[in-house]
Amino acid sequence: MQPYLELKLAWEMFQKPPEVLSEPERQRVAEIAGRQDGIEQRILHSAEAASVVVPATTLASRVDEVRGRYASPAELARDLEHLGLDASQLAEAIERDLRVEAVLDKVAAAVPEASVVDAEIYYHLHPEAFDRPEARRLRHILITHDDARGKAKASATLASLRSTTTDGEKFAAAALRHSQCPTAMDGGRLGTVRRGQLFPELEPAAFALQAGELSAVLASPIGLHLLYCEEILPDGPLPFAEVCPRIIERLTDKRRSEAQRDWIRAQPRPPARAHRHPE
Repeated sequence: MQPYLELKLAWEMFQKPPEVLSEPERQRVAEIAGRQDGIEQRILHSAEAASVVVPATTLASRVDEVRGRYASPAELARDLEHLGLDASQLAEAIERDLRVEAVLDKVAAAVPEASVVDAEIYYHLHPEAFDRPEARRLRHILITHDDARGKAKASATLASLRSTTTDGEKFAAAALRHSQCPTAMDGGRLGTVRRGQLFPELEPAAFALQAGELSAVLASPIGLHLLYCEEILPDGPLPFAEVCPRIIERLTDKRRSEAQRDWIRAQPRPPARAHRHPE
């Protein structure tokens, strides 16, 4: 079933059909497909695979998914012909694929979920993974300019807004009226901003603001800005309770992937396929 694997991998790796792959891409797909075919043979010859049945609805859904990658049935038919497959062989190959997935899911399901204790141990052993950098929730007003006269006008407008905009609600209304950034439609909201995400000309002022404070008029390569800090999100370690579900999910996925790899390695290689020789 290597031709089907090549079709599948071409889409997964390069988001295009096999016939338009470059020669290096084609060689890479063929190499991986050959390895994967050998692994799948071992999986399908296992005792666990003997009891797997693929529901017809599941198979039909996956076949439709493959067809949906193509603009027309004719394009799919050309690809299949190029690979030496027809529609029935495609369905057979997809069913094989689904059986492999079902066996691996069965192996993974036998591995218990990581516990809260496991998660807490991981949390304390890897503190750097849960260190939250300082951040601000910001809004801004941007006015662009083409020349010195336009810059002076923009600066005067922002200076006036700075003196009359005293809270977040008024700032959002001013952004909607005056800002030339797409964020104007959301009251100038930039959302949560961490260091390194703003123009270098804006970052020092942004991270010096207190909650509820406005910046001076600031210049960047795209124009003049006025920043408003809605909230300061302090740096420091994320609370264990906040990250515990994510750690449990990560540890469980890792253990199940390792169990699948170990199980596959333990499977005997299937008998070599017989080849018919001409008389």
